[in-house]
Amino acid sequence: MWLEGYQALLRWRAENEITGLYAVPYDTETEVGVTKAFPLGRWVHRQRKALRAGELEERRKLLLDAPEAGMVWEPGEEAWEKKLAVFRAYRRATRHLAPRQNAVWDDPVGGGPVPIGQHLANLRRKDGLGKDPERVRVRAEQLAAIDLDWNCPWPLDWQRHYRVLADLAAYKAGGILPGIAPGVLFDGDDLGRWLQRQKQPSIWRLLSSEQQERLTQLGIKPTETPPATPAPQRATKGPSKAQTAFQRGLAALTQWIEREGQRPVPRGHRRNHHRRPEGAGSNPARGVGLQHQEPTRQVHRRAVGGAAGAGRGVGTVTAADVQPSKPPRSEQPPRRGPRRGSGRLR
Repeated sequence: MWLEGYQALLRWRAENEITGLYAVPYDTETEVGVTKAFPLGRWVHRQRKALRAGELEERRKLLLDAPEAGMVWEPGEEAWEKKLAVFRAYRRATRHLAPRQNAVWDDPVGGGPVPIGQHLANLRRKDGLGKDPERVRVRAEQLAAIDLDWNCPWPLDWQRHYRVLADLAAYKAGGILPGIAPGVLFDGDDLGRWLQRQKQPSIWRLLSSEQQERLTQLGIKPTETPPATPAPQRATKGPSKAQTAFQRGLAALTQWIEREGQRPVPRGHRRNHHRRPEGAGSNPARGVGLQHQEPTRQVHRRAVGGAAGAGRGVGTVTAADVQPSKPPRSEQPPRRGPRRGSGRLR
């Protein structure tokens, strides 16, 4: 039985043109005599185990150390080959190598559940494949032989959804993905909801050019954004009654200055500065209007009046130019109280 396994090892290496030291993959099977699927990988694993236990005969070890056998004895390589066997089994079943980090998978040779998600997460980290450049190169090639996208630059969640949809499209004519509504689940993933999200223009713009190309090959394109409807323009609000009255008074004041100069405006003065329709009220009393507006519109009237008069060679109109309706308190005669002793006591 042992020699049968040894001959299978030599024949397998010759068929695959392998020379030098080489670790046989743990899940390798080959044809030996009447046995169609001899577990060569597990046979090699048992030889390593026997060597560590001190049970491997010296003559057998010499045969395995021969250049044509190329036996690898390191325990690290043995553990690595077992991981690769699990990765291959998972890839064959799911068509991707992007499991969730908490995913587990049964060992193909009956070794129990294997935390495949955590294993792959560790390999994707910095120095996850080791620090020796040659070992890193070899292991990266081994993983790429299982799945080229094992370490894709985009999120694994995106890769997992995409691979499932790509497999569905492969069974359709032209490789175009059929319509999938939200709520259609596969292994816990909502494929329809994910598909609708990728079609949103805001999400599509965030995808890389390679991601967009892969989705386009499946017939997935972003939805067209409808043209923006211009906001209705607000109606321009006309001037208020107070603003209209002020402008009318300002026009009357301008006419007064052009005609009378700097002479103060009498309180009861009225003047037709423009024709008013019948029933629209009497002409504005310029003198009254100015005195009523002085307390509340003093600053505004001075500025506008100055601007209006500047073009006609007239100085800025100030409060002093308007006859005050009441003399300042300082100019009023002081009040006198009743004289002492002027009244009679009763």
